[in-house]
Formats: sequence, structure tokens, C-alpha cells
Amino acid sequence: MTTAADADRHASDLSGSEVRLVVGASSVGTIFEWYDFFIYGTLSGLIGAAFFPGENAILQTLLVWAGFAIGFGFRPLGAILFGFLGDKLGRKYTFLVTVTLMGIATAGVGLVPSAESIGLFAPAIVIVLRILQGLALGGEYGGAAIYVAEHAAPNRRGFYTSFIQASVVGGFVLSIVVVLACRALIPEDVFADWGWRIPFLLSLLLLAVSLWMRLKLSESPVFKAMKEAGETAGNPFVESFTYPGNLKRIIVALGVTAGLTTIWYTAFFTTLSFLKGPMRMEDLAVELILLIAAVISMGFYIYFGKLSDRIGRKLPIVWGNAAILVLLFPVMLGIGALANPGLSEASRNAPVSVSGPNCSYNPFSDLTGAKQSQCGQLLEVLTGYGISYELEKGDAVAMRIADRAVSFDGVNWADAGERRSAIRGELEDEGYSFEKQTPPYMNMVGIVALIVVLGILSAANYGPVAALLSEMFPPKIRYSSMSIPYHIGAGYFGGFLPLIAAYIVARTGNFYSGLWYTWCFVAMAVVICAWGLKSGPPRDFEDSEPAT
Repeated sequence: MTTAADADRHASDLSGSEVRLVVGASSVGTIFEWYDFFIYGTLSGLIGAAFFPGENAILQTLLVWAGFAIGFGFRPLGAILFGFLGDKLGRKYTFLVTVTLMGIATAGVGLVPSAESIGLFAPAIVIVLRILQGLALGGEYGGAAIYVAEHAAPNRRGFYTSFIQASVVGGFVLSIVVVLACRALIPEDVFADWGWRIPFLLSLLLLAVSLWMRLKLSESPVFKAMKEAGETAGNPFVESFTYPGNLKRIIVALGVTAGLTTIWYTAFFTTLSFLKGPMRMEDLAVELILLIAAVISMGFYIYFGKLSDRIGRKLPIVWGNAAILVLLFPVMLGIGALANPGLSEASRNAPVSVSGPNCSYNPFSDLTGAKQSQCGQLLEVLTGYGISYELEKGDAVAMRIADRAVSFDGVNWADAGERRSAIRGELEDEGYSFEKQTPPYMNMVGIVALIVVLGILSAANYGPVAALLSEMFPPKIRYSSMSIPYHIGAGYFGGFLPLIAAYIVARTGNFYSGLWYTWCFVAMAVVICAWGLKSGPPRDFEDSEPAT
């Protein structure tokens, strides 16, 4: 009788063409699936205008990222549901279901009427569709990664599964390519009005291609062997937590994913929001920069996956995390200096300070109905304009630009528009510019290089991780045991990063303060990975010593 362990060890018996079909079909499907998920983030500004309109730009941004986070928040539930089905019914048919659900939900976002047409029903429907996307993605990644891993020999597993890891970046790249193509073919005002819906509707075509490719695949040899031998799990979810040593493995997997996902979203989505928001760069320039940086970084995911086949999975992950702790703030400070040199110079020459009683800003006050203090209203305007400030003690509300005290005599402070206009005028008098910027060519090259640095360090973590997680868990509960911690780490720690980081920035007025969220999770990952990951060459689960 052929057991799952035998199938795991004899994956190398597959021909090269068979493995290429498995890797190609799984990777293309993963690209399309992540495209569907990331197109929301790529078009976040237009999503906000359509479904979360309002005068408070900061609140609008936070609500958009809250919608982004909700999808991630449901990924662990999708991991439990589809992990159960994947361990009980098979790898192939489970990820056929997930890709279908994702495609339909994404196209649905493109069909939802705006809030102007149907009011609060619009954001409510979008949130429901994001939940469906999160459920689908919770089952997709684990299915695709395990499917490829179970077709590969241990000494090639990192290389083959790294294509799945690179495909995640590929989904982000595809989302930018489609948006750029639409912008080129559709007038800007038309694109802002309704043309942004086309990238969402395109997911139906991508779904058809993905299903066509994946239907050509056969079931994983490991799952077929388990089924023939009667080794499938009775209740994969329960057994994931009761299998000897598995609880420690799940904790370690959670630490691994907490680090790698916060790095990834910082490298691409934090920079996207940072450059389009506080740095006020032109949308086209930002999208081109991120496209080039993401394409370059994709190759490093494959490089580190292949490297892990030779030196083991632990070293690239631990050293990649450690390097992020050292380089994260310098790299982001460098990106800011290159993106808008005029803003950097104005901040140095004319720093802004604010003082007064009750001087704090709650970006969600408009939702709660709480009245913002006068100083809070001042901070709201500065944060909305992307202006850093220092808080000082004072008995009366006051603002200084460099050494000059600003007077707001004659300003109708209760009028939000007049308040914003007055503050903007004072800042412009001191050299601040609020026009969209396209930095010099060499600056843009520098920004690409710095984002690639973050991309490379992300690849050191992300490239080997599918192989690592597949090897950590026993075959009969592998889908559930791998997917649950991965999607808790990716869903909550990574997916909530744009929302929480934006909130931290809004509360502090410092562009870079949100990076502490990433830094803390990466520091935690360094400790957990150094403690919990096994050193040495890759090996199948059965060849490993049981975790204790």
C-alpha cells in the first residue's frame, strides 16, 4: 500500500513537464486571485470617493482601509472552512471553489452602485463582497502552495513553491498594469467616474482562464495516497490542535507569517499610500514606480526559494527579518526625501508646532458624533494635508510656522472649508506646496531602488515560506494546519497594517510613526523564528523529529 509519506518522498518521480504544468497552472491562478484582492487597494482613492464619500479626507482613507482589513479579517475563517474541505475532499477541487468565489465577488464590487445612488447600502454591499473575497483567499493560498509542494521533491520544493510566492507579487503587478492600461485608454474624468469599475469586471475573464487551466490538473499524489490508504483526517480542524507537537508548530508558523506579511504590505501598500498621500506624488508616477519595483523584486522570491533548498529555510527568513529591523526607517526616510524634496526642505526650514488645551485628534470623531476641540480641528487639517507637526504645552490654541506665530483672527473657525483654506494659505506663505508632484528622474530611480530593497528583504522571508510551512505539518492535516496560522498572521497582522498604521499617523502627525507597527511584529518574528525553526537541509515531515 502506498502511504502519504511514500508519496511525499517520491514526488521526484514526476516528469518535468508534469511539474511545470502543476507550477504554471497553480501560479497563474494565484496571480489572478491576488489580483482580485489587490485591485481594491490599488484603486483605494477612487473606492473611497465612490463608496465612502465625505469632506473628511482622513476618515475616508481610514474607512477604505477598514474595508480592506475586513476582507483580511475573514481569511482565517476561510482557512478553517476550506482547510477542512482540502484535507477531507482534496486539494484540487477546493481551490477550484476558492478561485470561483473570488472572481465572482470581485466582479460584484464593479457592479455596486455608488453611495450617491443608494446611500449606505453601497458600502454595506462592498463590505459583504470583501468578506467573500477574504473567505476565498483563506482557502486559496494554502491549497495552491500545498498542491505544488506535494508534487515536488524536498531538494526542489523551495524553488517550485517560490513561484507561488512570486505570484502573490504578480497579482499586485497585474493590478497596476490593468489600472495603467485603463488610464491610458480612458479619459481621466471618465475613469474617475465609472472607468475604475472595468478592472473589477475583468476578473470574470481572469476567472475563466484560471478555471480552464486548473481543470487540467489532477489531484495531489499525496492526497490520493492518503485516501487510498485510509489516512485522511476525521476532523482536520480539531486534529490540527491535538496532533502531537502541532500546537508549537502553529505558534511558530504564526510568528513567521506575522513578520513576512507586515514587511510585504509595508513594502508595497504603505509606500503606495505614503507616496500618493503625504508625499503628494502624481498617481501615474507612483503606479509606475511600484510596478517596476515589484517586477524586479519578483525574481528574488524565486532566488530565495531556490537558495533555501541548499542552505535550509531558516537562515533566509531570520536574516531577512533582522535586516528589516535595521533598514526599515532609513529606507522609508530616504523614500520620503526623494519623493517630495520641496516638502522635505519646507519641513526643515519652517517646522510646524501646535499648542493648546485638549490638543488631540480623533479621526473617527465624525462617526461617533463627538465634537472635536478647536486644537483637534487644527490637527485634523494639518494631518489631512500631510504636514508633520510638533505638539507643545499651552493654555490657548496656537500654531507656529518656524518662528512666526500664526494668527487666525477673522477666520470663521466653525466653517471647515474656511478653516482649511486659512491654514493652507499660511503654510504656502512659508514655502509649502500642495500641488501634485513628479520628482526628477533620478529621484524616481532612487525610490525604485529603495522599494526594491524592501522587496528583497520581503522575498528572503516570503520565498521559502510555502515550502517551510508544507514541511512543518503532517500530510493528513497539512491544509488546515498550514492555512490557519498563515491567515491569522497575514489576515490580522498584515491585513490590518494599512488601517492601523494610517490611524497611528493620524493621531501623531508623523508620517513615519506607523512604521513602528511593522517593526514590532518583525522583532517578534525574529525571536520566534530563531527559537522555533529547525536548522539544516530541507526534509519531509516524517523525516523530522517531532516538535515538543
